[in-house]
Amino acid sequence: MELSENQNLLERGIVELELKAQAARASTQQMAGLSTEVKNSALNNVADMLIRRCDEILDANSADFLSASKSGNQEGTLDRLLLNTERVQSLASSVRNIAQLPDPVGESFDSSTMDNGLKIEKKRVPLGVIGTIYESRPAITVDISALCLKSGNAAILRGGTEALQSNKILVEIVRSAISEAGVPMDSVQFITCMDRNLVSKMLVMSDKIDLMIPRGGQELVRRVAKEAKMPAITGGIGVCHTYVDKSADLDMAVEIVNNAKVQRPSVCNAMDTLLVHALVAPVFLPMISQRWAISGVEMRLDSRAMSMIGSVENLKIVPAQEEDWSTEHLSLRAGVRIVDSFEKALEHISSYGSGHSEAIVTDDKSEGKRFLELVDASAVMLNASTRFNDGGEFGLGAEVAISTNKIHARGPIGIRELTSYKWIVVGTGHVRT
Repeated sequence: MELSENQNLLERGIVELELKAQAARASTQQMAGLSTEVKNSALNNVADMLIRRCDEILDANSADFLSASKSGNQEGTLDRLLLNTERVQSLASSVRNIAQLPDPVGESFDSSTMDNGLKIEKKRVPLGVIGTIYESRPAITVDISALCLKSGNAAILRGGTEALQSNKILVEIVRSAISEAGVPMDSVQFITCMDRNLVSKMLVMSDKIDLMIPRGGQELVRRVAKEAKMPAITGGIGVCHTYVDKSADLDMAVEIVNNAKVQRPSVCNAMDTLLVHALVAPVFLPMISQRWAISGVEMRLDSRAMSMIGSVENLKIVPAQEEDWSTEHLSLRAGVRIVDSFEKALEHISSYGSGHSEAIVTDDKSEGKRFLELVDASAVMLNASTRFNDGGEFGLGAEVAISTNKIHARGPIGIRELTSYKWIVVGTGHVRT
């Protein structure tokens, strides 16, 4: 009986997905032709309505959070799930920032006139329909809807079970707000069926979905990479490092390292491994351990680092295991390793990094320049926290994902990265001989 009921739910989910994908696809021509004024008006409507209906959003999110807590979800998942007044206000601010960005659609570039008088240029156009499968973070619902709108794309959203009620109210707000401004409501679709088998169906809909973006853990990203029949942004796993060089200002290094780990530990650009040059480790490690004892960070130390910490009240220390160096912790936990040279730091990053966010703290301009040039990652920082690898911080308003891919887009993906281009050719009766 239960098997039959589950099968019925899946079949209804497939019908829902097909109908909503068709509706999203049907909206793309109108979306591509929207004026900047209409798009900006719709975005400002979304921001206004998020503020007006904040209490409804928080009530729905409270129900999700309570359910997720009872289900034993990890601290990082709960933090990504949580919405509060400040986070809703931040969401609204991000949407307004997106409205203020230049509209990429219709931008002409690389124009030229050939010797025969033929005029040729490239013009930016929307990709079409963006599919997103994501976990935990209801903020993604608003961010991706807003970025797709500004870039003239339709969106099909499939969030996680743990955020279902939050996502439902946010999608309702977005669809209502954009409709009031003359944007087709069907350009934003949310799949309510939570059957995991539906994901496989979504990943083969290359006739309806032009780009797939997963936002979640390694299991989801790898599944999309394996099964997607359309182009997909399948990077984004963040195993991020900060290297404290022998010439670093150690007080500054403490602030940067602490921010990279503690400011929001559950996100992909938070630092996972701290590398410290052996010449400054005896001084720096006691300094950062004092700060992390207060912050509640668990330090996973290699044997050399373990011998330098000393006794610090309330400090959590654990001997590091090999797997710690390749782990995206997403929590108040950090690997700590001592290295004997700049080259050894780069060797470690090359071996264990995911190409996401890497940082060096140094007063040596030559070493800083070499690090920026040699380290292969979507964003490389000199004397700054890895937490800055973010669409909002980079002036994009928000991002649909942070890509570690090297083709199409790398780093935070904003409105420009959600466009393609077409060649525009204008003649006066030209024919080819």
